[in-house]
Amino acid sequence: MSYKTSLIKMAIKWTPNMIILWVANIVLKGIAELTDFSFDLDARKAYVQTKLYGETETIEVWLEDFAVTSEGGSYKLIIHQAQSNRPWLNNLLSRIAGKSWEIPVIPQLASQMELFYEVFKVESPQQEECDRGCPD
Repeated sequence: MSYKTSLIKMAIKWTPNMIILWVANIVLKGIAELTDFSFDLDARKAYVQTKLYGETETIEVWLEDFAVTSEGGSYKLIIHQAQSNRPWLNNLLSRIAGKSWEIPVIPQLASQMELFYEVFKVESPQQEECDRGCPD
């Protein structure tokens, strides 16, 4: 693992949730309000609780076992498990979970894709197999 990757992972771990909520709510103003957030890069788990503008109930989403894989110069995101407290969202998440999705390369960020991959790849023998060709 490179020095940059270690530094970025440390920054992710040390960023207080209060700052993430504050920034997200500035960006999402008038659309939604992020009410809770949890992200564990080592355990590969994320939790988001949000309230859509004009709605009274919150929506909760749990993601588990996610990673970025590299395949011949392209990068793919895979989320193995995803669930929500809403049936319609569970149906949507069931269609994306367990499949690899190609990450489009934005020309301005192309030089940073390798670093992004290093931060979000899983360091395990199973992941190495997936890097060589994960089935969709």
